[in-house]
Amino acid sequence: MTMDPRFKIAHREALIGVALAIVHFIWWFGFAYGLGSKPVEEYSYILGFPDWFFYSCIVGFILVAITVIVLVKFVLKDVSLEEEGDEQ
Repeated sequence: MTMDPRFKIAHREALIGVALAIVHFIWWFGFAYGLGSKPVEEYSYILGFPDWFFYSCIVGFILVAITVIVLVKFVLKDVSLEEEGDEQ
């Protein structure tokens, strides 16, 4: 019994997705709790947002969105979901 090569591709792409989610969480947590743990009087503001919110939520989202676009365009593979031997 041989393993379908699509499973190897799916596992690799799932690990990429989990890694991206973990990196995004670390980015968000680091900025949100790192910069956000100061007293409110000491906050810096960027475009009207507290710096911790701007870096964790706005910049983080933009970077993850760009990363997902790059991954989908250049790394992930288009795999047929049809079973081998199916006739159309």
